[in-house]
Amino acid sequence: MIKGYQTEILKIYDKLREDEARNLKLRKEEILKKYPEIIELDNKIQRLSLKMAVSILKSKDSEKTIDDYKENITDLRIKKCEMLVERGYDPEYLNLRYQCNKCKDTGFIGNIKCTCYKQKLIKLYYKNSELENTTSYNNFDNFDLNLFSSHKLGDEKYSPRKNMENNLEYILKDYLPSFSEISTNLLFYGNPGSGKTYLSYCIAKSVLDMGFLVIYKTSDELIKNLREIRFNNDSGLESLLLECDLLIVDDLGAEHLNEFSVTELFNIINKRILANKKMLISTNLTLPGITKQYSERIASRLIGEFKLCKFYSEDIRIKKNLEKNR
Repeated sequence: MIKGYQTEILKIYDKLREDEARNLKLRKEEILKKYPEIIELDNKIQRLSLKMAVSILKSKDSEKTIDDYKENITDLRIKKCEMLVERGYDPEYLNLRYQCNKCKDTGFIGNIKCTCYKQKLIKLYYKNSELENTTSYNNFDNFDLNLFSSHKLGDEKYSPRKNMENNLEYILKDYLPSFSEISTNLLFYGNPGSGKTYLSYCIAKSVLDMGFLVIYKTSDELIKNLREIRFNNDSGLESLLLECDLLIVDDLGAEHLNEFSVTELFNIINKRILANKKMLISTNLTLPGITKQYSERIASRLIGEFKLCKFYSEDIRIKKNLEKNR
C-alpha cells in the first residue's frame, strides 16, 4: 500500500481543514446568538483586511494609508479578544485552530514537507503494514532470553544466551539511545532461527515509537520494489526506500539473484550509506557465504560498512511455538 500513501495523507489534511472550518462556523453561530456585537466586530476586521489587501495589490494608496489599515485592524482584534475573554471565552475562539501551526494543516511549508507530514506517514505506514501486529508481541517488553540456551555450542566463545545478551546490551545502551545522532548500519548474520528477525522486530518497534520512519522488507520484497521503481517510475516508493530513517532488510540471500537484483541491491545500499541513512540487514549466510553469493562491491559494503552482529542458537522459533501451544 506504499504507493497510495501520499494521496491518503493529503486526504487526512483535507479532512482536518474541512472539520475545523465546520467547527469554526458553529462557534461563530454560537457567538452570533449570544453576543452579535462580537461577530459584527469580527466582520469589520475581515472587511478592513480585504480593503487593505486590495490596496496593497493595486498600490493605489500611500504607505501611510496601509499603516492606518494595519493599526485599525490590530486595535479591533485586541478589542475582540478582550470582549471574548470578558465573556469567558478563549481569545482565539473565532479563529481557525490548527493541529499544526507551522503548516496550517496543509502538510507543507512552501514546497517543503512539514515535520507533521512525516509523523502522519509513520502512523499510516505502521497501521497498514504487518509491523503493527508483529511488533505487538515481538518487542523488548516481551523479549525472552530464556529462549536461548545457556550452554555453549561448538567452538563458540559464548553460549547463545550470553551472545544475545551482548547483542542486546549494545542495542539498548548504545544504538537506540543515540539513534538520531549515529549513522551505524547493522548486519545480523547467523543460522536460521537464531533470533535475528526477532531482534529486528524489537528494534523496529522501538525506533517507530521514537517517531522515526522504519521500512521493513524481506529481501525478496525489496527486489520486487526495486523492480517497480525501475520499470514503473514509482518515485514515491523510491523516496520511501531511500529516505526512511531505518531500512530493515530481512533474510538477505533468499531472494532470486540475477544481474538486475545484484545491481539494484548494490545501488540502494550504496546510496543509503552515502546519505548516512541507517540500515539493518539480516541474513542466514555466513560472512564467507556473503562474499561467495554476492558481488565484491556488495560484500565489501556489508562487511566493511556495517557493524557485524553474529547470532547462533538452536531454532528459537520452535521453542516459541511450543510455548504458545502449552
